[in-house]
Amino acid sequence: MADPRFYSVAEPRSLRDLAAIAGAAIADEAAAGRLIRDVAPLQDAGPDEISFFDGKKAYRDAYLGSRAGACVVDASDREPPSSDMVLLAVDDPHLGYARIARAFYPSLDDSPAVQTEAVDPGARLGPGVEVAPGAVIGPGAEIGAGSRIGANAVIGPGVCIGDGGRIGPLASVRYCLAGDGVRIAAGARIGEDGFGFALGPEGHVKVPQLGRVIIGNGVEIGANTTIDRGSGPDTVIGDGVIIDNLVQIAHNVRVGRNSIIVAQVGISGSTTIGDNVVIGGQAGIAGHLVLGDGVRIAAQSGVMTDIPAGATFGGSPAVPQKDWFRQIAMLRRLTKKNLDDR
Repeated sequence: MADPRFYSVAEPRSLRDLAAIAGAAIADEAAAGRLIRDVAPLQDAGPDEISFFDGKKAYRDAYLGSRAGACVVDASDREPPSSDMVLLAVDDPHLGYARIARAFYPSLDDSPAVQTEAVDPGARLGPGVEVAPGAVIGPGAEIGAGSRIGANAVIGPGVCIGDGGRIGPLASVRYCLAGDGVRIAAGARIGEDGFGFALGPEGHVKVPQLGRVIIGNGVEIGANTTIDRGSGPDTVIGDGVIIDNLVQIAHNVRVGRNSIIVAQVGISGSTTIGDNVVIGGQAGIAGHLVLGDGVRIAAQSGVMTDIPAGATFGGSPAVPQKDWFRQIAMLRRLTKKNLDDR
């Protein structure tokens, strides 16, 4: 379920109600009265929660092993992976799930109606915390000992920052749990909405983003970098990661320990980056990929496939480094020959 520090779920609903909301058919009508209390990712869902599976190969194992009490699936999917899961069949599972999630979370406005003090009385500040003028710290936030919050920074409700944190001026941190020694530079945006929409016949349906950003110990995040919160699973930044300025990390991305991400990199949703990975400036990483431990990506590369551990890739589309160098050499030879023949 979504973290109650950040999200408030609506009342439970029956599968009959949820099927009507999603425009789905219930595979087992005898279960139509079963109450569902929340939405959850396939790998985390329990017997009183509903998830969705759109048939993508990357999520089949999670679907087959899921403990979800119900799942929104494609109309062609007839057999549930277990007798405990009820299927809601619909033409577009992602759209059906989006409608259900919005019913459970009709409003995600986490701002209190009135916050009369810059540091909310319900926030907890450890010893030696320094708060610069103009900074706002929301209710339920926890700031560890010796941390510094820069001028006009915003720390949202429920956010936890460990000891020795440094939050730069004009940065905003929401829906986030951060470890010790985290440094977030000026203007960074942590925990904003992920880019989640389901396409429907009447327009786009916003998929509620119900995850968090989890930041490990000793992480550095550069100025004006954006890290979106997860859509259900969390966005996770491992211990010791260094992120340069102007980087975009989308929802559900996982970055392993001690990896380095250089300026203007864009990482699309649900991609997993291993430990000790280095990604050069302006590289673009497509979604739902896996980059193994120790991978190296050259600057301005376009990564569109999984990359095995220890490999070095470059180019667009990115290929192994030796192949990339051969392509460049061949292009130069062809260009020279063409010019010589004129």
